[in-house]
Formats: sequence, structure tokens, C-alpha cells
Amino acid sequence: MRNRFILALALAAASLAGSQVYAQTSNWNIDPAHSSINFTVRHMGVSNVHGSLGSVKGTVVYDEKDITKSSVTATAETSTVATGVDMRDQDLKSPKFFDVTKYPQLSFKSTSLSNAGGKLTLTGDLTLNGVTKSVTLDVDGPAPPQTDAKGLTRSGFSASGTLKRSDFNFGPKVPTAVVGDDIKFSIDVEIDKK
Repeated sequence: MRNRFILALALAAASLAGSQVYAQTSNWNIDPAHSSINFTVRHMGVSNVHGSLGSVKGTVVYDEKDITKSSVTATAETSTVATGVDMRDQDLKSPKFFDVTKYPQLSFKSTSLSNAGGKLTLTGDLTLNGVTKSVTLDVDGPAPPQTDAKGLTRSGFSASGTLKRSDFNFGPKVPTAVVGDDIKFSIDVEIDKK
């Protein structure tokens, strides 16, 4: 009888410890209506062209005890590329650049998150035009969660970085003197707690 009591106590303690660990990790969905990817690229070495991608979807696993154990998985629809000039947008959607028929999405999956003095750096695998390379992003956030009257809890974060289009074989026939090799990008994401 005493052994059963000790076993039951041990199981209860293990269960309680497990639930406390579980409570420190939460799952969030990226809200496509309030998330976007913005980019800037140099044109002819004299001006910047700005554009965006939408339909950003994915999930965030947030470790409240140790943020460096958090992770992000996301996609964006390449057919949503927009620069404000229809002819340029059609060119970007063509096989010359995004090739939206062959590659309808770009994707990102984080591999690590570091925190140096409160500065977050997110590293992950970006797949663009069938090429996967590691990219590093500087992260601003996450914002303190807000819960609305319906009980939905939201947060958000921004991230920024630079990639080389040549690393992804993106627009390989377009000289860098016409379209720069460096693409600066920023990502704004709103997330909803599951």
C-alpha cells in the first residue's frame, strides 16, 4: 500500500512538472492579413526599387522561459509580388525571376535563435526558386501580447536582413549593373495564439 502511494505521488509530481514545462511553450499562427515581406533592390546603381510579398503564413513556437528555444516556419506566395508597376511585376513573376508557376512559394525554417544582450538574431534556411541557403535576420520583438475582448491573444515581431540574389540563382541573366545583387528585406509579422 505504501509503495502504491509513493508511486502515485511520483506520477503526480512528474505530471505536474510536465505541465509546467508545457505551459512555458506556446504555439502561434502567423496572420496573413497583418503580415508582409518588403524588399529593396538597387536599379541601375542610381535608385532603389521597393516591393512586397504577401500571403505570409506559418507558425511560431514561442518558449517563454528561453526565447532562444523558439522557432519559426513560414511561407509566402510568390505570385503576390508587387512593386507598383504592372509591367515590372509581370517580369518578376516570369521564369526570369520568381518563376511563380514552377515555384509558387518561398519558405523559411529557422535553425537557431540567439540572444546577445537583448539583441535577437534568427538564422534559418530560406528556399527561393528551388535553392535553399542559410540567412540571418535581426529581430525586433516580440511585442508584449495583447488579448482582445473575444479572448484572442496577439503579438508580433519584425525582422530584417540582406541576401544576395546570386546565391539563389535569382535573375541570373540580369546583370548586377541593372539590378543589384544585394536585396534588403524586412518582415513584419502578426501572430495569433492558438
